[in-house]
Amino acid sequence: MALFHTTSEVEKLRNSASLATVGLVPTMGALHQGHLELIRRAGAENTETWVSIFVNPTQFNKQDDLVKYPTALEKDLSAIHTIDPSIHVFAPTVGEMYPEEIVAKLYAFDGLDRVMEGLDRPGHFDGVITIVAKLFELIKPTRAYFGEKDFQQLQIIKNWAAKEHIPTTIVPCPIVREANGLAMSSRNEQLSKQARNEAGFIHKTMFQCVDQCQTKKELYACIHAAFATKPTFELLYAICVEEDSLKEVDVLALAKKPRLFVASSIEGVRLIDNIALK
Repeated sequence: MALFHTTSEVEKLRNSASLATVGLVPTMGALHQGHLELIRRAGAENTETWVSIFVNPTQFNKQDDLVKYPTALEKDLSAIHTIDPSIHVFAPTVGEMYPEEIVAKLYAFDGLDRVMEGLDRPGHFDGVITIVAKLFELIKPTRAYFGEKDFQQLQIIKNWAAKEHIPTTIVPCPIVREANGLAMSSRNEQLSKQARNEAGFIHKTMFQCVDQCQTKKELYACIHAAFATKPTFELLYAICVEEDSLKEVDVLALAKKPRLFVASSIEGVRLIDNIALK
């Protein structure tokens, strides 16, 4: 495995390469099976695979959240090596990615950032696109792979790439879940064993309420009622939106591609999930 810590090393290799296709999996480390599925797919669909491991400070709007974010570089490298020892890993320092000042560029997202995570985490998506843009410019991937757990992020990246005429194909990949239904996330490592076991409640509630309800009003009421029985879980939001626009649906039955999104907090850890309704 080739491990790179500096942009100059990556630039030198990429400028001398004549490979047909390059797949990139951007991560913040603490890799789980969801990440590994992205890496396997990138390897199957491209001549060369790159994985970036970088906890990006500009997408955190709370300093304590950044400090608590799990890191496990040696474990991550071992997992990647098990998949394919020829994978290239880029694990830079903050100073390497932000040599002048640690600040995100400001972007216009056509309203995609004005709901859900964008409302609760101001500036988050500016930070996400700032680092994705840096990685794309450096590695020049043919395809980049992102999980649908962060569906709003995925739509914002697709929107940005289209507007900026980025030649990289954005590849969405299905959510990978733990045995209890909890969407896999690096943040799950911050949960106690009990909380992690109980957190399957989120996904279970979403499916039960969707199965029981016909209207948006009924669905929202069902979800709020279920969370009211679980005081350890704070419901941050529950909303049905159209997949492409991320605008809240008016009439659920008339929506073209509705998707239910839920965010919850337990033990101070933010957990998000989503499911397609059609």
